Amino acid sequence: MSDAALSVKLMPHHGDVTNMVKQMGWEWVVEEECQTYLSGEAVVLSQAAADDLLEAANTLYQMMVEAVPEGLPEEFMRKIGIPPKLWKAMRHSWEDDRHWHLYGRFDFAQTPEGIKLLEFNADTATSIPETAVVQWASLAAAGKNESQQANGLYEGLVEQFKTWQGLNAELEPALLLVYLGGNKEDYTNCEVLAEAAREAGFETHICAADEMEVSTLGAERGIWAQTGAEQWRRFPFLFKLVPWELLAELEPALCADIIELQFSRTVIIANPAYSLIFQSKGFLAWLWQQFPYHPLLLRTEFTPFEGKAVEKPFFGREGQNIEVRENTDVSSTIGEYHSQPRIYQAWAELPQDIQGYRYQAGVFWAGEGCAIGFRRERGIITNLSQFVGHVVE
Repeated sequence: MSDAALSVKLMPHHGDVTNMVKQMGWEWVVEEECQTYLSGEAVVLSQAAADDLLEAANTLYQMMVEAVPEGLPEEFMRKIGIPPKLWKAMRHSWEDDRHWHLYGRFDFAQTPEGIKLLEFNADTATSIPETAVVQWASLAAAGKNESQQANGLYEGLVEQFKTWQGLNAELEPALLLVYLGGNKEDYTNCEVLAEAAREAGFETHICAADEMEVSTLGAERGIWAQTGAEQWRRFPFLFKLVPWELLAELEPALCADIIELQFSRTVIIANPAYSLIFQSKGFLAWLWQQFPYHPLLLRTEFTPFEGKAVEKPFFGREGQNIEVRENTDVSSTIGEYHSQPRIYQAWAELPQDIQGYRYQAGVFWAGEGCAIGFRRERGIITNLSQFVGHVVE
């Protein structure tokens, strides 16, 4: 283990999670891969450590809001890599409180110098089923019914959906959730979100993004989906588990139509266009400029600097196209984001266990910091890294 790393405290954590989730009536959350989410161990956190992680999310979200310059000037948008075709939508959503940021996930490193922000997945964060349902069920499966967990994600989502609906009370509470077709993981994330939305008073429907119909004309104006045999329904609320920048790049006409509907109050979209500001890794460098040497931040620059650093593409996801640089040594991951502009972030040593696994804390924000989950890997953390539940002592 590196001398610079904290050690992780683990406890045995076995049990038939799949069976427990089914008993709870959430069997649709469990994919075939569910048993590999949980490692037979749980991270043990003190109450103070759990509180610190949740509070870090609250503090950082407030800092991010404060760091956004008034009016979202063109220079700022260019600096953090926002596609120009989204600028108008972003300004519109940022300046109108009815556009509500439902949730996101902070990725943190717990270091000897304290908690450090690695990035914020503000637009299309996943691992909702693992965090909200599977790790919660793992307590009962392991016979730890009296144990505590920092896990109010589902309840936080319900409250956020209630708020969103209340801010747009003139719209019928019908919510369409769309995802990139063929992605089972994204579909399962949408299922948990839909369940929370139903509890908040929405009628919901889930479909692949390419099955959604969008019309900007006449009586048909709006977003539609087929809800049954020869049954179509209009949905004033749209949740898209499709990244804004991908929508703008791959489906520019569709993106333009959805934005036009948003301007006319026919449709309201989450996460809102402005969430792309927080999603951009370029914003991490901007944040460092606004709050230099803040204890929750790692040095992050738009240009390389001396010392061990991680190079990240502005809109990279799932740990792709990350390069770790130290002098002439470079280790990297492959992916589809190699042509994007990049930021350079000081290296943070993740906590390790005696097997050499490194642990990254994911903290969900849904109006406030509300839930913790961990991913572990011997190398760079990606979306394929093992999910590890936790217990609060």
